[in-house]
Amino acid sequence: MNSFTEENYLKALFNLSNEKGEVSVNELSRQLQLKMPTVNSMMKKLAEKKLVIYESYKPLRLTEKGKKEAGIIIRKHRLTEMYLVEKMGFGWEQVHDIAEQIEHIKAPELFARMDTLLGHPTVDPHGSPIPDKNGKIRWLHYTKLSDCAEGETVKLAAVTHSSDEFLKFLNGRSLNLGVKLRIKKIESFDGTMEVSYGKRNAETLSKIVCEKLLVEKNL
Repeated sequence: MNSFTEENYLKALFNLSNEKGEVSVNELSRQLQLKMPTVNSMMKKLAEKKLVIYESYKPLRLTEKGKKEAGIIIRKHRLTEMYLVEKMGFGWEQVHDIAEQIEHIKAPELFARMDTLLGHPTVDPHGSPIPDKNGKIRWLHYTKLSDCAEGETVKLAAVTHSSDEFLKFLNGRSLNLGVKLRIKKIESFDGTMEVSYGKRNAETLSKIVCEKLLVEKNL
């Protein structure tokens, strides 16, 4: 059985691998805000458990066993977030820290019941895919709002950044998943967008915000 700490390493390595492809010890230490010797020591430990492939001066890689375990941790986290939002009335900006604690519970039947009660959701409240019970994840191919063109109408499908501050920012502008956005104007100088949606005719979004919003095109 893995410790909370080991599970957090697996989850961080899984997410970084999917984001960047190859992950160095240095990148993992930055992500976890830990010193390199600490991370190296843990990688040796996880390699002994056949969860990570760890070789000097080479990128870190999860084994198939490591990917499965990391996927199941992420599944528990995202199912919990969905349950808190859909069944308990939490805001999407309130659920991350609670899910961080619950994801370590060793009770498959609890998460199976959550899954059933929710109707087997495929994404969490932030639009991120929920791995299946074997830890397999089906990646969804969305486009950054910042990569869209003037005149397009798109649907907000996910956010890449789910900090409390960012989600509160979106709440304040009634920007929820499923909202259809029409791109009215893009400022050539800095990529700022003017969009309309719902009852809002001219909402201005900075490029930083647009890069964190993932959308579906070809509606």
